[in-house]
Amino acid sequence: MYFKFSVVISKVSTGSYKRQVYEVPSGKQLVDQAVIDRITWATWTSVLGDEVIGIWSRHAEKADVNCACVSHSGINLVTGDDFGMVKLFDFPCPEKFVRTCSCIITRSSVDIMFLNCIFRRHTMKILPSLNV
Repeated sequence: MYFKFSVVISKVSTGSYKRQVYEVPSGKQLVDQAVIDRITWATWTSVLGDEVIGIWSRHAEKADVNCACVSHSGINLVTGDDFGMVKLFDFPCPEKFVRTCSCIITRSSVDIMFLNCIFRRHTMKILPSLNV
């Protein structure tokens, strides 16, 4: 389960692949999609949502993509998957089966469970956490 916050909103991504949004501190769940669409998130690390539909390849299962990180500028998205691949996308990527801008293979058969990305000007540092 992942928690992400905007100023007064929390987003939860569950193991059942559902994105749930709650007001903070009341804990009231938001269900109005128009309200949810207007939220500006402080960070984005979720693999769920209309904004990231394109991160799965044609034959991938939902569990294959483990983590995501959007740049501070909000224009790039990096993902890590069960195949040891780190992929760079434009963000948002709402179209299915988007081609990646770049793909880096870290090691074969190593799950990438978490990514921390540092974006500065035209430089990107990716700090993956591997499950070996």
